[in-house]
Amino acid sequence: MIRRLLILLLLFPVKIFAESPEVFKPDSIRRVIKAMPITGTLRVDGLMNEPEWQLAKPESKFFQVEPYQGRGANFATEVRSLYNNRYLYIGIFSRDSLGRKAIRATDFKRDFDYRQHDLVTLAFDGFNDRRNAMSVAADPYGVQRDLLSFDDLYYDLDWDGLWRVRTSRTDSGWYAEFAIPWQTLRYPKSPDSLQNWGFNMYRNRRLTNEITAFSPFPRVFSVLRMAYAGELTNLRPPPPRTNIRIVPYVLGSYDHYKGYDPGVKPEQYNAKLGGEIKWAINTNSILDLTANTDFAQADVDQQVNNVTRFSVFFPEKRQFFLENASLFGFGISGFEDGSGGSMRYQPFFSRSIGLDSTGHLIPIVVGGRFVYRSTKRNFGAILMRQADLGNMPATNFFVGRYSENFGQQNRIGAMVTVKNNSVNTNIESTIDGFFRLGETQSLSTILTHTSNTRGGNPGFAGMAQYINSTLNYKYWLTASVVTKNFSPEMGFISRTDIIGAAPGINYYYRGKLLPAKKLIRAFEPGILPEVYFRASTGQLTEASLPIWPIWINFQSGAYFGYGLTPYYQRLLEPFQPLGINIDPGEYHFFRQEVWLSSDPSKFLSGSVDFRWGSYFNGNLQGADIKMQLAPLPNISLSAAFNRNHFEGVGNPLTSETVDLYILQARLALNPRLQLIGFYQRNSENNAQNYNIRLSWEYQPLSYVYLVYNHLGFDNFQAKRMSEDHAIVKISFMKQF
Repeated sequence: MIRRLLILLLLFPVKIFAESPEVFKPDSIRRVIKAMPITGTLRVDGLMNEPEWQLAKPESKFFQVEPYQGRGANFATEVRSLYNNRYLYIGIFSRDSLGRKAIRATDFKRDFDYRQHDLVTLAFDGFNDRRNAMSVAADPYGVQRDLLSFDDLYYDLDWDGLWRVRTSRTDSGWYAEFAIPWQTLRYPKSPDSLQNWGFNMYRNRRLTNEITAFSPFPRVFSVLRMAYAGELTNLRPPPPRTNIRIVPYVLGSYDHYKGYDPGVKPEQYNAKLGGEIKWAINTNSILDLTANTDFAQADVDQQVNNVTRFSVFFPEKRQFFLENASLFGFGISGFEDGSGGSMRYQPFFSRSIGLDSTGHLIPIVVGGRFVYRSTKRNFGAILMRQADLGNMPATNFFVGRYSENFGQQNRIGAMVTVKNNSVNTNIESTIDGFFRLGETQSLSTILTHTSNTRGGNPGFAGMAQYINSTLNYKYWLTASVVTKNFSPEMGFISRTDIIGAAPGINYYYRGKLLPAKKLIRAFEPGILPEVYFRASTGQLTEASLPIWPIWINFQSGAYFGYGLTPYYQRLLEPFQPLGINIDPGEYHFFRQEVWLSSDPSKFLSGSVDFRWGSYFNGNLQGADIKMQLAPLPNISLSAAFNRNHFEGVGNPLTSETVDLYILQARLALNPRLQLIGFYQRNSENNAQNYNIRLSWEYQPLSYVYLVYNHLGFDNFQAKRMSEDHAIVKISFMKQF
C-alpha cells in the first residue's frame, strides 16, 4: 500500500494537468417533480399514510454524487410534493435494506453536523433564477437544519426558518414529512398563475457515505449550485403578503463577582424586557428591528491556546448577526475553503458590535437591519447603538452594503462601515468583485481604505484570489497587500504591514492505482506555501512551505494525513506565546504533523492532530485529541484535550507544558427539549469555565432558557477572580 502511495506522489506533478477535469455542464432538459394541490390539511407526523399522498406521483430516480459520480443510487429514495393554501408539503421515503440498523445520528442539535448524520436536504429556488436557494434538511429523528445560499458562494448558515418536519423509522427505511408555510418561502407575485421553481434534493446514507441527488451535479459543487437543479412544477402559491414576526422576551438574572475591584458590586440582580421584529415587507425586502438585544442563549466561545503570532478568529454565534450575514460578507474574506493560508481579512466582523476584545458582552440598546435581494442587485444596511460601559463610551455602528449581479454569477459591490463615539470616528470604504470565469474557475478581489478622525495616516488593504477546482485537482493563488496604518475597527485582520502570496495545489486521485478501494475513497496530497514581506520596508518577514505528501480520505468519512513544514520567521518585536518570551531575530525551524480521524458518524469517534519539531530557538510538541460518545442521538458526550509542550524556547530558555481541557454534554428528550453542559479548564492562567443551559422550544421558535455561567481565573498578579451568572429567559414568537 505504501509503495503505491509513493508511486502516486511521484506521478503527481505529471498527471495533474494531463487528466480531464470531468466537470459536466448542466443538462438542457431539467428533471421535474410535479406538485399536486389538495384542499385539506395534512397531519405532519412522519408516517405519510394520508390518502392525499397517493395523488402525487413519486420520483425515485436518483444519481450518485459520491462515491461514483453519475451512477445510479444503490438505495432508492422516493420524493413527492403536495400543497394547499397554507403549506408546501414534501414527503420523502429513504429506502434501506438494513432499515433502522443503518441509521446514523449523533445528537439532536439544530443545524447539526451533516458529516455525522443520515439526512435528506431540499433546495428551493423560488424565483427560478438558477443562482439563489433556500435549503431545509432533516435527519431520521426529525432534527432540523436550514440555510440560505447565494450563488453557492455566500451562505446564511444560521438562518432559522419557520417550518416543520416529522420523521419515522421502519425496517425498510425512514420517512420525512415536511410542511413549509408559504410565508417562509420566497417567490414571485403572480396571482392565479402556475409557477415552476428550481428544486433539487440530495440524500446521504451515512453508513456507506453514499450521496445521491434527484438532479445530478458534479461532486466539486454542492446541491445548492442551482444551475444544476431540476424543477418543482404545477405550483399555485397564494400571492406573497406582508408578514411580520414579533419575538419579545423577558429576562431575569443574578450576577455574583469575587475578587474584582471595590467599584464592582459583588451581587447584582437585573430584569429587562426586549425583543425583535422581523418584517418581510415583500418577497425581496426584510426589515429587522431589535431593542435591548440579548444573547443569553448563544453558545460559549471555545478557548484556543494560540502559539502563532497572529490573532485568533472567533466565529459569530449570536443569532441576530448571523441572519443575512452573507450580504455583508465577501467571497474571499476568511478563506473558509482553506485557500488563503494563515492570512485572514474580513471588512465587516459583527463581533466588533456588543463585545469587547475579551469577548465580554456590552449592552446593545437598539438596532436595525434592512436587506433587499433580487436577481439583479442586493443592498442593505445595519445601524446599531451600543451603550457605554466603564471606560468605553457609547458607540454608534453603521454598515452599508451594495452589490450588483451581472452575467453568469458575476458580482461587483461596495461597502462602507462607520464606528462613531466621543473619542473617534473610524471609517472603512470597500469595493469588491467576484467573477465566475467558467464552471471551475473564479476570481475574487477586494480593496479597502480606512481612516480615523483622531489623526494618523489612512490605511489600505487589497486582496485577490484565483481558484480553479475540478474533480482531479484544485489550485489557487491568493495575493494580499496591507499597509502599516490599516485600522478596520469594525473588521478583522490577522496581520498588517505585509505583502503576501499564498499559492497552493491539492490533487484528488481516485484511479486504478489506488489500493484497497473498498476502504479508501481518495488520495489527496497538497502543497500550500506562504510568503510575506513587510510592506513598509520590503523586508522578508515570514515564509513557510507546508507539504502534505499523504492525505487519504476513507470511504467511511475517516481520514489520515502526514505533513511537513519548513519555516522562516523574522521577528521584529518580542513575541510571547502562552507567556513565553521570544526575542526579536531571525529563526529557521522545521515541524511535522499527523492528522487522524475515525468515522465521525459512529457512536464512538475521535480525531488526533499531533505536531512536533523545532520552534523558534527551541522545540515544541503539540497535540489536539478529541473524542465523542453518542450511544443514542439523545445522549452526546464529547471531550477535547490540547497540549503544548515547550522545550528550551525563548529567553530565558523555558520548558513548560500548557494544557487545555474541554468537556461537553448534550442530553435531549427530543429535538425541542435539551440540556447542554460545557466545561473548560486552561492551565495557562488556571482558568475554569462552565456553562449549563436548558433549552425548551415550547412552540416553533419560542423558547424557555435556564442558563448558568461560571468563569474563574488568575489575573496577572496571581489573584483569583471569579464571576457567576444565573439567567432565566422566556421568548415568544408570533407571526402575522
